[in-house]
Amino acid sequence: QVQLVESGGGLVQAGGSLRLSCEASGSPFRIYVMGWYRQGPGKQRELVATITPGGSTSAADSVKGRFTISRDNAKNTVYLQMNSLKPEDTAVYYCHARSSLRTYEAWGRGTQVTVSS
Repeated sequence: QVQLVESGGGLVQAGGSLRLSCEASGSPFRIYVMGWYRQGPGKQRELVATITPGGSTSAADSVKGRFTISRDNAKNTVYLQMNSLKPEDTAVYYCHARSSLRTYEAWGRGTQVTVSS
């Protein structure tokens, strides 16, 4: 099993930047597809970005060109660099890990990101 702990959330003005980190422990990090999800006020949880063990990435259309996901397997950490933040990016951001065959998954507890206008 893997345990995930997010950090780096906070309050930022529109147009600003934040970098979220998610540190994994308890299981070989390098084998997991890692992702970031978010859940805004009154909204369903949505996928933000993913990165495979090999480093291939994908991102939701709403964040393409502004958010970048990356991973450091030596540090068991996945990052989400968020630039040009907008008020609609306000949400709790969750780190997610899953096996390639989707037989296992784990969630972090989330970190709050608030973007003021």
